[in-house]
Amino acid sequence: MMDETFLTTEEVLEYLQVNLRTVYRLIKAGKIPAVRVGRQWRFRKRDIDAWLDSQRPRGGSRSAPAAPARPAAANSRPRVLVVDDEASIRDLLAKTLALAEYDVDVAPDGRSALERMRLYPYDLLIADLKMPGMDGLTVIREAKRYKADLPVIIITGFSTESSAIEAVNLGVAGYLTKPFRVPQVLATAAKALGE
Repeated sequence: MMDETFLTTEEVLEYLQVNLRTVYRLIKAGKIPAVRVGRQWRFRKRDIDAWLDSQRPRGGSRSAPAAPARPAAANSRPRVLVVDDEASIRDLLAKTLALAEYDVDVAPDGRSALERMRLYPYDLLIADLKMPGMDGLTVIREAKRYKADLPVIIITGFSTESSAIEAVNLGVAGYLTKPFRVPQVLATAAKALGE
């Protein structure tokens, strides 16, 4: 007999670590199948797991070369570029933002991030402050040359007063301090994009 484990809405919220609004968005978009039982929703766990697998960034820790094949203006989903030298952080952010219906590209360093920005328009940049080679503040300064009003969120494991002041001067829309939680990421991204 097949395992037919069903989850309640509350269990899905906990399992995916997202808010109720995001779950309803996913149902409405047909991303996760749901069955209505009375006034409650029920979700088949294997359907959610299959959908999660389909959302994982392809290519492991590389800079997602398959992403450019996506049509740039085919939809109205915000396009986000995540720049972090830590693969685990890039993957967590990509998965989290994809769950909330954002189109996400990732870059492992500042140079590849700027190369992607030259080729494709982004609605939001999320950049680690401390990276080898080109640091986050340099990436932000260069990114603002391409799109002056680009909303930016900075990620940092440790914050100094001078970097915080410089980030504010560069017009940074949000600040995530490691370790961060999924709801923080979604709330900061939504605020930066004016949602």
